[in-house]
Amino acid sequence: MKSFGSIGLSLAILFLTASCGKSNSGAGPTPPPSQTDTNINKVWPSPKGDVVGTVTVGYQGWFACKGDGSPIDAWWHWSKDWGQAPTQTLSGIVSWPDIRDYQNTYATGFANLGNGNPATLFSSFNDQTVDVQFTWMQQYGIDVAALQRFNPTGQEGPVRDAITAKVKTAAEKHNVKFYIMYDVSGWTNMQSEIKADWTNKMKAYTSSAAYARQNGKPVVCIWGFGFSDPNHVWDAATCKDVIMWFKSQGCYVIGGVPTHWREQNSDSRPGFIDTYKAFNMLSPWMVGRIGKIMEADDYYANVATADLGFCRAYKIDYQPCVLPGDLQGRQRVHGDFMWRQFYNMTRLGVQGIYISMFDEYNEGNQIAKTAEDASMVPAGAGFLTLDEDGTACSSDYYLRLTGDGGKMFKGVISLTTVRPTAVK
Repeated sequence: MKSFGSIGLSLAILFLTASCGKSNSGAGPTPPPSQTDTNINKVWPSPKGDVVGTVTVGYQGWFACKGDGSPIDAWWHWSKDWGQAPTQTLSGIVSWPDIRDYQNTYATGFANLGNGNPATLFSSFNDQTVDVQFTWMQQYGIDVAALQRFNPTGQEGPVRDAITAKVKTAAEKHNVKFYIMYDVSGWTNMQSEIKADWTNKMKAYTSSAAYARQNGKPVVCIWGFGFSDPNHVWDAATCKDVIMWFKSQGCYVIGGVPTHWREQNSDSRPGFIDTYKAFNMLSPWMVGRIGKIMEADDYYANVATADLGFCRAYKIDYQPCVLPGDLQGRQRVHGDFMWRQFYNMTRLGVQGIYISMFDEYNEGNQIAKTAEDASMVPAGAGFLTLDEDGTACSSDYYLRLTGDGGKMFKGVISLTTVRPTAVK
């Protein structure tokens, strides 16, 4: 997600202030559902489907390079200035990918890698790039990709449309499900334009055998309703109208909501509880909120437990985030931070897991293949690598860890606090 990269620290402070030392119930006992609630699923939890009982990854697919043939013809998300090649001073990323599996890469303005090879980057517009990344999903047991879709009416629209088609092809080929995840951050005319975009473009993808379905309905996620920042300004009634419209189209609607959606404070606007209750599934955002094992435990005890109790009362499915941690912030502790979240959410009994994120090299919380050591990053650029804490890790380590976490979540392996994934 792009929207919280610049304010994660302040929101993390808000999160810890709001959560630490509270009882599990937070705002008190969960009230019984009203007869007028519009969301009530017929059963709770929903039966296993494409998002219940599975592991989903957030998939950006938002990188492009000059000369890759894409409609945007820019260093999209690689550089702070999309018109110029990324350099040490113009870098738009904080983690460097392992690019060895990509057939087509593009020269940057960075110094050579530590091994002497040129510093090149991939483009998400290349068919082979998307194919490789979905191959990884299939190989490492990832069930679903939530394709991020920001406001498609501007400059980025054509390239996002093209990448959606590539995702469909790769998902069908590799037996991975996908669904559209609208990130409404900064989308001024969202209420009308999101409906038009679904009707005129995205709805057609639901005919694919690879498009995710839950409770017999195509899945769509809307990320960003209720957040208390200037990028998410709509009132509760506007947001609920959009949710109900998608449900009238026959969709199972997931809400990417603030961490403190239930208490409606900190990162959540007040007065949104009826809007949150209109979703079929809730997926609270966690990037920038926790970064240590003790914080993950605090979230489990003082937030997520009460969240799940609320969702049980209102028959809403619950899909919390699991984070690998910010690599550049030294949060990962060779996988122990991520594994603790898998353990906590599995023992809690949640309906699904959402990994934040697959390819988010911009914020350093990616699980996709990442540079292992100094030989694989541009010399002098300051990128931390997977061995930053002194433990050498293979570039696919967090993909393998996600696969093992998924096995534990699904009961294939026993619940354990001990990370079973070998670092090499």
